[in-house]
Amino acid sequence: MKLLLIYNPESGGKRAAKILPEVKSYFEEKKIYVEVLITEYSWHGIELVKNANLAKYEGVIAAGGDGTLFETVNGYYQNSGANKPPLGLLPIGTGNAFGKELGLTSYQWQKAIDIISENKPKKIDSVRLTTEGKTYHYLNIMGIGFVADVGVSVEKIKSLGELSYLLGVLYQIAFLKSFKMILIMDGKTVQRDGIFVEIANTRYTGSTFIMAPDAKIDDGYLDIILANKASRGRIIKLLPTIFKGEHVLDEKVEVFKAKKIRIETDIPKVLIPDGELFGSTPIDVECLHKDVEFFWI
Repeated sequence: MKLLLIYNPESGGKRAAKILPEVKSYFEEKKIYVEVLITEYSWHGIELVKNANLAKYEGVIAAGGDGTLFETVNGYYQNSGANKPPLGLLPIGTGNAFGKELGLTSYQWQKAIDIISENKPKKIDSVRLTTEGKTYHYLNIMGIGFVADVGVSVEKIKSLGELSYLLGVLYQIAFLKSFKMILIMDGKTVQRDGIFVEIANTRYTGSTFIMAPDAKIDDGYLDIILANKASRGRIIKLLPTIFKGEHVLDEKVEVFKAKKIRIETDIPKVLIPDGELFGSTPIDVECLHKDVEFFWI
């Protein structure tokens, strides 16, 4: 078995760089040959996979966090070659939302290699996102509103480490603003004044929050989680319930399922698909049913 490994040495607070020899050694134990390509800057993984001859490999593996997987997936879709092999994941980053769907917590890379070595790929849904005239793909979840705005705040103070996320949340709560949106879901139009909307292919976000508890990765539908306008106090009470997926029971939260979604907002809102901040509303999103193969349990 020969694999292409897209490896982000910066993942996990640069812990990934230290364990690369161990990762290679464990692949060897499993009699798997890996060609390792190291990412050197943001979105480098897209270029590496896009330009690779994927027909040479029996799998393309993202080694890092959700951002590395996002890059690998987009390079995969931009690659013009035929006979593309399955995708896979080694969760060695701090963000590991997609890995949770595989039953993998962060840094369980040995278990991930065990899954890959079984060579039992499964067809799963992917998501096509169009924003600002460009097309991207993601496997996990995309947020607009509060979650993305927190991400913007965190970027400005990320040198503070883990504290930056808490401060980002507190800042956005202090200056909480709703925004008007129009959602067109499989032809049905809904208008709302909301705090955030998430379009999910899987259940988890941030590896600890169950944002879309009923999402299934191969059902051909996306789950839309919409939080309507609420007071700061209500939002403060709502946020912790996302840990267990209980927020969907709140009367301020609505859940929809759709294959195609268009979202327009009264002011441009930044996007955060799989933890990557870019783009802006309006957007078009579509579920691509069982469009990729992924090494699964």
